[in-house]
Amino acid sequence: MTGTLLVLNAGSSSIKYALYGAEPGLPRHVHGQIDRIGLAPQHRGDGDTRPLPLDPGAGHGEILDWLSGHLAHTHPGLNIIAAGHRVVHGGKDFTGPTLIDKDVITRLQRLAPLAPGHQPHNLAGIAAVARRWPDIAQVACFDTAFHRTQPRVAQLFAIPRALSDDGVLRYGFHGLSYHYISTRLPDMLDIPEGRVIVAHLGNGASMCALHQRKSVATTMGFTALDGLVMGRRCGELDPGVIFYMMRDLGMSVAQTEDMLSRQSGLMGVSGISSDMRDLLASDAPAAQEAVDLFVYQAVKKIGALTAALGGLDALVFTGGIGENAAPIRARILEGCAWLGATLDAAANAAHAPRITTAQSRLVAHVIPTNEEGIIAAQTLSLTG
Repeated sequence: MTGTLLVLNAGSSSIKYALYGAEPGLPRHVHGQIDRIGLAPQHRGDGDTRPLPLDPGAGHGEILDWLSGHLAHTHPGLNIIAAGHRVVHGGKDFTGPTLIDKDVITRLQRLAPLAPGHQPHNLAGIAAVARRWPDIAQVACFDTAFHRTQPRVAQLFAIPRALSDDGVLRYGFHGLSYHYISTRLPDMLDIPEGRVIVAHLGNGASMCALHQRKSVATTMGFTALDGLVMGRRCGELDPGVIFYMMRDLGMSVAQTEDMLSRQSGLMGVSGISSDMRDLLASDAPAAQEAVDLFVYQAVKKIGALTAALGGLDALVFTGGIGENAAPIRARILEGCAWLGATLDAAANAAHAPRITTAQSRLVAHVIPTNEEGIIAAQTLSLTG
């Protein structure tokens, strides 16, 4: 295999990877995923699924070192010429893909406190590649960049202007996923430039309102904690709860951050699991309540984003839950009946591309995302 691009997409509980030919059309040669990190990591690739030959509690850094060695061992003719990485937070300075050097790494490290469940893992991927292939170019591709098209009023918080000017803004995340979905809309919708909400639902979850295939509003904010209920993140929260936890319960900043970003969400409400598959399979009342809250918040946010768009033409589901959890899609669409959504139950159960009936006023689609393809394209654009 010659002239290959390596793509790493390190999420909060998974690592997706791919190898692309560095040529027109970007043919994908290899694709795989390591998921359930923090529970019992398993590798899906090479045509099968198996537990990693590592301790069940292995972290992202150890897993990334294993993965780089695995790729070098299983593809002995591998000639990686560049690597592209998903980087969650680019702040106000990084508005497009960027070649990585020591200065860039230092600046990305400063942003790590704003995405503690992601940015350190993204940086760990960069370091793992540098250890295995020290001479290749590496490119950072940012989740925040896609949302910089939003009007200023959609980016502002009602805080003193000096803080906003200093970069305390609503950045939004999952931008690489939304970028990819925006490229697919002309193939899927009669009015691709219309008013569309994309629901990226997974262990990390958010929604984005698109008009003319550009980001208009999104549910996440300054950090990836805001918005929808997530696997371990709280989502929307009254800031007064944080004051209460620190002032009245005596919790430190670190303890508060850990509770809201790692012990909350589906895991916190259910007390069972952060994985939607586990909760849907459980009869425990707490598991059912966690699912109920996930659906309720999703439907509520669709209403808010519809208002920001001035109406809604289409709803797109993507992400691990959005693509695979038919019961969740069904319940969300039932909550959108007021928007004219009529579920096609058979199509939804079969994970068909369109899951609403021909008579439905609101069109709903399932589009598998491909963040790795966007990263590969952006990497090739910078490295040639």
